[in-house]
Amino acid sequence: METLISLAAEYGLFLAKAVTVVAVIGLLVAWIAGAVQQSRQISGDGLEIHNVNQRFDRMVDTLQDELLDKPARKARDKRQKAEAKQKAKAAKLGKPDNKGRLFVIDFDGDIRASAVTNLREEITAVLQVAEAEDEVLLRLESAGGLVHSYGLAASQLRRLRDRGIRFTAAVDKLAASGGYLMACVADRIVAAPFAIIGSIGVVGQMPNFNRLLKEKNVDIEMHTAGEHKRTLTMFGENSDAGRAKFREELESTHGLFKQFVSDNRADLDVDRVATGEHWHGTQALDLGLIDAVGTSDDLLLTAAKDERAIYEVRWKTRQSLRERLSSGVESTLQRVLSRF
Repeated sequence: METLISLAAEYGLFLAKAVTVVAVIGLLVAWIAGAVQQSRQISGDGLEIHNVNQRFDRMVDTLQDELLDKPARKARDKRQKAEAKQKAKAAKLGKPDNKGRLFVIDFDGDIRASAVTNLREEITAVLQVAEAEDEVLLRLESAGGLVHSYGLAASQLRRLRDRGIRFTAAVDKLAASGGYLMACVADRIVAAPFAIIGSIGVVGQMPNFNRLLKEKNVDIEMHTAGEHKRTLTMFGENSDAGRAKFREELESTHGLFKQFVSDNRADLDVDRVATGEHWHGTQALDLGLIDAVGTSDDLLLTAAKDERAIYEVRWKTRQSLRERLSSGVESTLQRVLSRF
């Protein structure tokens, strides 16, 4: 009897494993088929525009449908139709709307500022249609990263100011180091009370394995042309002169950072805040790092109440089939394995 129970248990375990394998294979096959189909449907990179006013209107209508009684809903619908008719008539007569449009762009930064690829396309698109009354709102989140990458991102934003387009940077969570390098370009910076702001400094570090390699009797040869082509190295023996030159380069970059901030925010006491420290939003306001405390949601609602047309602008980059398959297989496996 015990032998039969043991065999049944082993068979049940084997069956469970087999079902799991089949399920995983089925999920992968289904996902790959979907990715291939999607690849055929997507024509390439392109611009996406979302009307924020319409989204807000739908939210209000949904709430009011639940909160208002029937007569009130009818009155609302009648009023909305009259307003839509009036706007359509004004547009037909060519009456200008001097309130200006608000173009909303997002930047979620990583260490390489890789989102600059989309940012440059979005700014190029806006600059081709923006008029004097229009404004750009950048929802910025970044802890900074590579100097040259964030320098390019800040330069892209300078294109707005150089063309006379008003530009507000909204920081809900974080704009530090390279993130603040971008934010300081704005005509106005608005940050949430506990958003992290500042970190105007430069850091450089690398491990050195020279002593370990010596213990293992491993020789490293490095040949350079130019006295300062390589200041510090991971595998060779670093010199005091090399360290001094490396620190000199950091100080030089820090000086450029400070000068850039000073050029864009003339009233800011840069020497006081360029210590590498960071502050929360309310503290940053006192120091002059930002211009107001608030959230990007507040800015959007205010613009909507002022009856400004609000458009989210997104440049979508098409991933290759290989990239989608790779990321999809990894995420599918993680979802499946997390259940067992």
